[in-house]
Amino acid sequence: MNKNASVPSVVFVLFVLFISMALRSFGAADEKLLLWFQQPATQPMNEALAIGNGRMGALVFGAPAKERLCLNESSLWTGDENPDGNYDSMGAYQVLGNVFINLPGHESAYPYRRELDLGQALTHVHYECNGVPFEREFFCSHPAGVLAARFTAAQRGRYTGGIEMNDSHNAKTVVSGNRMTVAGKLDNGLKYEWQIVVLHDGGTVAAANGPALDFKDCDSLTLLLASGTDYVMDSAKHFRGEDPHARLTARLDAAAQKNYRDLKAEHVQDFQALFNRVSLNLGESSPAQRALPTDQRKLKAFQTVDPELEQLLFQFGRYLLISCSRPGGLPANLQGLWNDNNDPPWHSDYHANINIQMNYWPAEVANLAECHLPFFDLVQSQLPAWRKATALAPEFKTPSGEMTRRGFAIRTSHNIFGGMGWKWDKTANAWYGQHFWEHYAFGLDADYLRANAYPVLKETCEFWEDHLKTLPDGRLVVPNGWSPEHGPDEDGVSYNQEIVWDLFNNYVQACDALGLDKDYRDKVAAMRDKLATPGVGSWGQLLEWLTERKGPRADPGSPELDTPNDHHRHTSHLFAVYPGRQISARLAPALAAAAKVSLDARGINPGSDVREWSFAWRTALYARLQDGDDAHRMLQQLFSARNTCPNLFGLHPPMQMDGNFGVTAGMAEMLVQSQAGEIQLLPALPSCWPAGSVKGLRARGGFGVDIAWADGKLARASIRSLKGLPCQVRYGDKLVDIKIPAGQTRALNAQLK
Repeated sequence: MNKNASVPSVVFVLFVLFISMALRSFGAADEKLLLWFQQPATQPMNEALAIGNGRMGALVFGAPAKERLCLNESSLWTGDENPDGNYDSMGAYQVLGNVFINLPGHESAYPYRRELDLGQALTHVHYECNGVPFEREFFCSHPAGVLAARFTAAQRGRYTGGIEMNDSHNAKTVVSGNRMTVAGKLDNGLKYEWQIVVLHDGGTVAAANGPALDFKDCDSLTLLLASGTDYVMDSAKHFRGEDPHARLTARLDAAAQKNYRDLKAEHVQDFQALFNRVSLNLGESSPAQRALPTDQRKLKAFQTVDPELEQLLFQFGRYLLISCSRPGGLPANLQGLWNDNNDPPWHSDYHANINIQMNYWPAEVANLAECHLPFFDLVQSQLPAWRKATALAPEFKTPSGEMTRRGFAIRTSHNIFGGMGWKWDKTANAWYGQHFWEHYAFGLDADYLRANAYPVLKETCEFWEDHLKTLPDGRLVVPNGWSPEHGPDEDGVSYNQEIVWDLFNNYVQACDALGLDKDYRDKVAAMRDKLATPGVGSWGQLLEWLTERKGPRADPGSPELDTPNDHHRHTSHLFAVYPGRQISARLAPALAAAAKVSLDARGINPGSDVREWSFAWRTALYARLQDGDDAHRMLQQLFSARNTCPNLFGLHPPMQMDGNFGVTAGMAEMLVQSQAGEIQLLPALPSCWPAGSVKGLRARGGFGVDIAWADGKLARASIRSLKGLPCQVRYGDKLVDIKIPAGQTRALNAQLK
C-alpha cells in the first residue's frame, strides 16, 4: 500500500468516528432526514443552509476560516401603505446583516462535511485542521427567541480569531463587554436592532480595535443572537410598537443564563412537537444513492427514482414552514424568511395570484395548522388599508357604475403595511378566503370560524354580490377578469369564476356549520348556482376563457392561446381541480377529463417558462385527477438543476420557496384526499412507490390518517377522530361509512373492515 495514500484514509476514518461521536451527543439523528455537503456554501440563497424560528432566520455558509451567517428578521421591510399601487414604491423585504467569525489558520480543512438535520432543526459543520477535529452547531430557537452558534474542538485552546457584525443598512456596531449591538432605522421610520452575546470556555474574549470582538485560546465559543423591530401587526397603531431594545436585551440575558445543552434541548423539543407529527416512508434507496452528498444526489434523482430523497423533499417543505411561519409572527413570503439582498427579486413580497397560497397548501393536510395562523393575522391586519384602496379604485366600479362600498380587493403583490403593488388580482380576496375556510374544515374550531373566518368570508361574498355581472342568459360572471399571468382581460375568465364559486360554496358551508344568516346563505347559494362554469373546447380541453380562443396571440413571441401548443407556466383555469373542489374525478368526470387534457397539453417543455412552483402545482393537480404516475413525474422535476438549488430551495429562477411548500402538499394529495366529502386512501399512488407508509396526515372533518401499503395496494389504515363526526372512507371502489367517537382511532384492513 502506498504510504502517502494511507494517511488521508486514516484521517478520514478518525474524522468519521468523531462525527459519529458528535452525532450521538446531539441525539438520534435520522440520516434519512439529513441534507449534507462536502464543501462550504459560496452562494447564500442557492447553497447555504437555512435555520429559523418563525421571526428570525439565518443562512449558514460553513466556511472553516470565515464562517458567515446571513441574517433575516421577518418584519424588516421598507415601504408603507402605498395608496397609488405603484409596484416600484411598495417597498421590499430587507436583509438584517451578516455575522462573520474569522478563524485564521483554518484555511486547509480536510475532510469536511456540512449538514442540515431536518429532524432536529440543527445545522452542523465538521472538519479537521492541523490534525484537530472541529465542530460547529447552529439552531434558531423559537421558545428562547435566539439564534445559537456553538464552536467546539477535540483539543483545548484551539479557537483564536474575531467576530464582526456587518449591518446591511450601515448602522454602526457598539461593543460593550461580551455584547455587540447594532441599532438602526429604515427610511420609513421602522426601528430595528440586533445583538450578539459571546460566551466562552477557556481563553479570553475582548473588544478589538474596531467595532468587533476578538477571542484567543478559547476551548469553545457560544454566540447567542437576537433581533427585532418595532413593527406590530396592527393598522390602528400604524404598524408601529415599542422600541425593540429592552425585549432583545432581556431575551439574550435569559438565554445566556441557561446551560447550552438545556437551550438546545428546549429548541429540539419545541420543533419536534410540530415536525414529528408526520412520518413518511416511500421505500428504500440504494447504498449508492445514500452515499452521495445532497447536491449530487438530487441531480441523479431527477433521472432515477430515489425514494428516500423524495421523502426528504416532502419533509423539507414541512421543516421550512415550521422555520418561517409561527404563531404571532409574519407569514412566509416569496423566499420564506431568508433573503440576502435589499433589492430582492419581486421585492420578496406576498404574491396573491398563487405564491403565498401555495406556501400554505401543506399547512393543514401535513399537520402544521398552527403555522397557518400568521397568514390569517397578516390578512386581517391589512384589511383597513385594502378596503380604503379598493373603495378609491376606478377598476372596481360596480356594473351599475357605483364605487365599491363593501369589501376589499387585492393587487398581485402586497407588503406588511397595507401597501399593494402591480396589477389587481380581482379574485385573490376569495382565494385568501379559501384558506380561512380550510383551516376550519380540517380542525373544526367553531370559535375560530365564528370570530375569524366567517366575517372575512361574508365580507368577500358581499363584495362579489355587488360586482358580479349578469349575462343576457342569466349567468353571473366576474367582469374584466384575468387568468394569471396569461392572456387577455375579459369577462367570465375560468380562474375567476372557479374561485368565486369556491368562495360562495365555502360561505354556504360556514353558515350551515354555525347556523347563521340563513337568508343570506340562501342568496349566496343561488348566486353560486348561477355562476358561469368552465366549458369544454374543440380539442377536449377545459376552457381557460368563457369562449374558446384560437391561434396565436397578437404580440410576437407569446404562446398560442387555447391550443395544445400553449405551455404556459400557470394552470390558473384548473383551480377548480386543485386547490378548489368544484371539479372532482368522481363527481364531475367529464370536466375532470377536460382538465386532464389541458394539463397534459401544458406539459414539460424545456423551451417553455414552466417553473418549480408550476411542477409542484401540477403534482397536486395530477393527484386530484387520480393519476399517480404523472403526479410523480411532476414532483421528480423538482430535482433538476433548473428547478431546485443545490440546497433544495426552489429555483424559479432565481430562488423562491413556494415550490418547496407546494410539492409537500402535492405528495400528501397522492396519499390522502378529503375534498369530495369522503376520506380517500391512496388515490394517486405511483407505481414507483410499491411499498411504504405515512403517519399523521390530516383530512377534512377533523380526522387524522395513517396508511401502510405493500405491492402497490393498501395493507392497513387507521383513522383518528377529533370531533366524533361520521365519515366515509374510500379505497378504490370500496366505500364504508364509519363513526368513531371523539378522541378515538379506528383500524381498517385492506377491505376497509
